[in-house]
Amino acid sequence: MPPPIKDFAGLKSLQKDLKTQEEVRKAAEAARIQAEKTAQLEADLFRRSIGAVAPLTPPDKLTVSSPRPLPIARQRMADEQAALQESLSDDFTIETLLETDEALSYARNGIGQDVVRKLRRGHWVIQSQLDLHGLRTDEARVALGEFLRGAVKRGMRCVRIIHGKGLGSVNKEPVLKNKVRNWLVQKDEILAFCQARAADGGAGALIVLLKAS
Repeated sequence: MPPPIKDFAGLKSLQKDLKTQEEVRKAAEAARIQAEKTAQLEADLFRRSIGAVAPLTPPDKLTVSSPRPLPIARQRMADEQAALQESLSDDFTIETLLETDEALSYARNGIGQDVVRKLRRGHWVIQSQLDLHGLRTDEARVALGEFLRGAVKRGMRCVRIIHGKGLGSVNKEPVLKNKVRNWLVQKDEILAFCQARAADGGAGALIVLLKAS
């Protein structure tokens, strides 16, 4: 708070201070206005130098995606697996559907017994074999179906199926031996089969004759 005015000289001093403050305020205002004008002039000059402008059109986005792996026909595989299991049923038995001899040989309708005799004597060369030792029933059924399908595709005529004699199974029963025979008679590609000769596995194996592809 300014000191109280005691005389005319004090009043003069106060007027002088107020005038000085007003001049300072005006000078500051003038400087501000000048700065704004300068900035405006510089902006106008920049715009004139670059000419008319238009906003850039955003470029089309390119989405880069890695190639998708080839689809795995899982449904087809499942259908084939189901068809395979259905086509080899444990409900079929040779005893109820077919006539067989004492050696448990089999010949499809229309195949003469001379074919079975030749098969027993080793007339056809064994081209491939499947060993089912150690497999569970489900595993053996699938393995047999896949093996036969592959053999036919490769044009094989004679193969050997080793099912074992059942000596290592419960109660020493040849479970796979009987099941393999029942499964084979259900496959259209099987023309005949018989027990292998002693040199080829005897009672633990079958020699199977396939249709020509």
